[in-house]
Amino acid sequence: MTNHRIALIPGDGIGTEVVPAARRVLDAVGAEHGVSFTYRSFDWSCARHLREGAMMPEDGLDRLREHDAILLGAVGYPGVPDHVSLWGLLIPIRRGFRQYVNVRPIRVFEGVESPLRSAEPGSVDFVVVRENVEGEYSEIGGRLNRGFPEEMAVQEAVFTRAGVNRVLDYAFTLAARRTGRLTSATKSNGIVHTMPFWDELVAERAAHHPGVSWDQEHIDALAAKFVLDPRRFDVVVGSNLFGDILSDLAAAVAGSIGIAPAANLNPEGDFPSMFEPVHGSAPDIAGRGIANPLGAIWSAAMMLDHLGHPEAATRVTDAMAAVLAATSVRTPDLGGTASTEEFTTELLARL
Repeated sequence: MTNHRIALIPGDGIGTEVVPAARRVLDAVGAEHGVSFTYRSFDWSCARHLREGAMMPEDGLDRLREHDAILLGAVGYPGVPDHVSLWGLLIPIRRGFRQYVNVRPIRVFEGVESPLRSAEPGSVDFVVVRENVEGEYSEIGGRLNRGFPEEMAVQEAVFTRAGVNRVLDYAFTLAARRTGRLTSATKSNGIVHTMPFWDELVAERAAHHPGVSWDQEHIDALAAKFVLDPRRFDVVVGSNLFGDILSDLAAAVAGSIGIAPAANLNPEGDFPSMFEPVHGSAPDIAGRGIANPLGAIWSAAMMLDHLGHPEAATRVTDAMAAVLAATSVRTPDLGGTASTEEFTTELLARL
């Protein structure tokens, strides 16, 4: 048996409901494929912030460092500003562990109706690759003259050659393994420094990946094309902000943000990578047992693939597809009445 040490951070709201479901799936498929897991759970959350004044302890990264991967549920709770929860937990982990690639696959599954008539099952299957540690989400900037009429806020975007090149190389390599098509999200007609720099680096890195055809789209036009014809895309790469927005839009195109997974990767393996569903903590339904566990389960499948078990990962995604295509078991976000437990039990039966 191969054993992996997994850090679990259920977090807030429905995160505490979907992470146990993903853990059950991991254990079931792991038993089939000779893989076992040793879990350690951390109660780092907005509840902890309200109780102790911090999302996680000062030595949080040191506690996580010994693990092979991190599975996160969701973060966010009324009464704790979103920037506090994000900069108190997610961003320190992403940056401290150099998780510079964020990967979000998008599929329209049979049995899940997209809001777009043209997005038929099997016709939409692409990946958004997002730069994950710099770009528009930098720490450089500040506030001045708080409370006065001339109050101002300054936020600096930071694009480095090394930071952009490494995420572009990841995206081009991924495109080469898929259908060989890449689209770069830009806005160089309006953002005069960082986006032309991004475009120049895309062209430079493309020369190192001659088997991949590529184009670039301004972000506003690209968002429209995600809606008008999502079938045309394979790998889409964008900056931190652009990738964040596009991947949420794409998840909605696929029928529900409750399905969408995400991986925060340190491709070199020097640090643990982190896997999380795209959905938030959904406090409006938390505690009711009706959260869709698919985002967390698909994230766990991505974790399996990252840890070197692609066959086990495929077993999970195949089971997901089978439940959606062959049964009427659905959580309310997909138009059904099933509970989190009922959906998870049905998926486990497919394994």
